[in-house]
Parts: sequence; structure tokens; C-alpha cells
Amino acid sequence: MAVTRTFSIIKPDATKRNLTGAVTKMLEEAGLRVVASKRIRMSREQAEGFYAVHKERPFFGELVDFMMSEPVVVQVLEGEDAVKRNRDVMGATNPAEAAEGTIRKEYALSIGENTVHGSDSEENAKIEIDFFFDEDEIVG
Repeated sequence: MAVTRTFSIIKPDATKRNLTGAVTKMLEEAGLRVVASKRIRMSREQAEGFYAVHKERPFFGELVDFMMSEPVVVQVLEGEDAVKRNRDVMGATNPAEAAEGTIRKEYALSIGENTVHGSDSEENAKIEIDFFFDEDEIVG
């Protein structure tokens, strides 16, 4: 299996509750390595740009406001089959449906406040990583 990269966001509901370390620990214990990380407060422009794919969805405005409400931690993760590994440890979007031992089962408050975002494909991981990081910020 090839070592690949994926993108992760520790969302405002988690940073507000000081869960950055706990979430990162779960990612690392799942075999992912943090090769870039920064805590930022998303601007409206960043949130709207990052979630532009959802622009026509009814929840878009609420999502943008939520992502701007508190700091977030954007990360580049590296590991074998990183996208799948990250999605497995994140758990289902709905925490009520998430498997035991996953980030969302442990920490998510609701479908909307679900603690983490993770890329859904290697192609999107590259796009999302490039949205927040310059190549020289990624130090594996």
C-alpha cells in the first residue's frame, strides 16, 4: 500500500472544547502522521471558497458561519491509504451512526457539529491541501 496524503480540519466545535490534542492523538494512533498543521480563524472568503461545492445547498450559509465561529486546525496527514484511513477513524457524518472508537462517536455533538472534516478522495485531498498550504509548509 502506498503512502499518500489527505487533508483534515478539526472544526470549531472541537477547538472550542480543547479537543485538538485528543483528535490528533486518535489520528496518529490510526497510523496517520501530521506533516503540516496550523490553527487559523477562517475568513468568510476562505469558508465560502472551501465549501463552494455546497453553495447551492440550503445549509451553505449556516456551514460558512459555523466554520468562522471559532478557530479551526487545518492539517495535512500522511500514511498508507491516508484518505481511507482518515475517513475510517473519523466515522460516519452522523455521530449517532458512527462506529465505536471513531472521532465522531467520541466527540461530535451533532451532524452539523461533527468535530472533523476529511477529504473524500485523493484528488480532493490535493485540492484541499493546496487551498490552505504552500508546499514548503508540508514537512514530512
